[in-house]
Order: sequence, then structure tokens, then C-alpha cells
Amino acid sequence: MTDVHPGRVVDPLLAALASGVRVFDLARAMVVGMPQSPNHPEYRLTMPRRHGDAFRADGGSAANDLLTTGTHVGTHIDALGHVSHCGALYGGVSADEVQRGGRLATHGIDAVAPIVARGVLLDVPAARGVASLDGGDEITVGDLEAALARADVAAPRPGDVLLVRSGWGLRWSSGAPFVGKDSGVPGVGEAGSRWLAALRPTAVGADTIAFEQIKPGAGHALLPAHRVLLVEHGINIIETMALDELAAAGIAEFTFVLAPLPLTGATGSPVRPLAIVAT
Repeated sequence: MTDVHPGRVVDPLLAALASGVRVFDLARAMVVGMPQSPNHPEYRLTMPRRHGDAFRADGGSAANDLLTTGTHVGTHIDALGHVSHCGALYGGVSADEVQRGGRLATHGIDAVAPIVARGVLLDVPAARGVASLDGGDEITVGDLEAALARADVAAPRPGDVLLVRSGWGLRWSSGAPFVGKDSGVPGVGEAGSRWLAALRPTAVGADTIAFEQIKPGAGHALLPAHRVLLVEHGINIIETMALDELAAAGIAEFTFVLAPLPLTGATGSPVRPLAIVAT
């Protein structure tokens, strides 16, 4: 162990990593009014106690916050218990049984351990030669195969995290157009989700709210990719990711780090995923 700061002991390996890696933040900033699915409670943050509301004897004061939010707002990860099909969750677990009591008794987000894995970015618009896919575009098996070939990395292995960029994240700051109620949103179709599932990743992610293809005007009426990934194969989904900086840097392979909040029995959790690349 090496003491690099007075009173602070740091492992030499960690010190070396800290000076020789670049970290990409793949999370969106959480702000009141940010775009989100209309199916989930909004993000709200207030300051009920402000500096100056009370003082300690020595003149000190403190502020604090009150946070309310849906667990599928901003950059977040879906627990396996987020979606059911014909009354069943992954593994045939009865959705009705596990949700009694107001929280999931199994397949909650607390069952998802922190993830440290190889990450692979599949940049679909780059493979197509465009800046972004159009609203309602389906990301097909051919698109995913082309993006993987363009990435020029070792084939995905079981346990990897596969991130699919559509370019739709470029609309994040525009608000309603990012939600795409009228335009639709590009994303992976059912066939593409089966292609991804066959690679046996720990998780998949995308730069849109719903991960999958949303046709113009259809809203979230049907979500086949969620059924295939969560219910049929037990693969977690990460949504509303910030992938443009990583793509612009030309990085397709990295160490992926993510930790959900340990919200016992919750169907999802806000997250701050990181892509770590050696420099």
C-alpha cells in the first residue's frame, strides 16, 4: 500500500489506473422537466430546508433535499420484475404473487448485483453512414451485425454488456421530440432483441427511453423487446443512456461499470453507468 495523500492510503494499482484511464459518463443529468416516458412518475427535487433557515451555535447552517421520482426516469436499469407476459415474470414466476405487499418479493432491482463487465458499443447510425436514425426506424439484425463488424472488436462473450446507439440521444435537450410521441422512436425490433439475447449478455442498453422501436403515434402499446429480453431471457435493460461522446471518440470496447440503488423490491433504479478506457 502506498500513501499518496496525507492520511489516505491507496493501492498502487488503483493509483496507476487513476492516472491511465479515461472515464465516460453514460448517464443523463437528472433535472426537473426532463423528457421521460409518460407511464412513470415525474422526477421532482425540492429544498425543504435552506441555508439560513436555522443556525447552529457556531454559525453553521445546512440545507437538504426532498426527492420524488419514478424508478424508470432518467438513465435507469429495468429489473426482471418490470415486465410480465400473460401474468408471468422471468422463469414463470407469478407476477400476481410476487407483487403482493406493494413491492416485488423476487426479481426486484435489489437482486441485480453491481456490474463490472466488458462493454461493447454497437453504433448503428455510424454503420449506416448517418448521424441518427429516424423516428420509428427498426434496428434490425442486419444493422446490429453491421455495427458489430464496424466496431472491429472480439466477438461478444456471455456476460458482456451490449449498448446500442441509435443517435436519438442527440434530441435529448429538445424535450418532447426525444419522447417521440408523434414521430416514433428508433430502436431494436423483436428479431434484433432475439439476436442480442442469443449472445447471452448481462445487460443491454440504448440511448432512448424504451430501448426498442416505437412506431409513429403508437406509443408504448407493444414492447416485444422487453418481453424477449426481460421475461424470456432474464437480461436487464438500461435506458436513456448518453452514448454520443463515447461514439464520437471512436470507442467500441471498454470496461463497463454500473451499480443500481439497492431499492428492495423495486422494478428499476436510476443509475450512473461508466465506460472506462485505458489511455
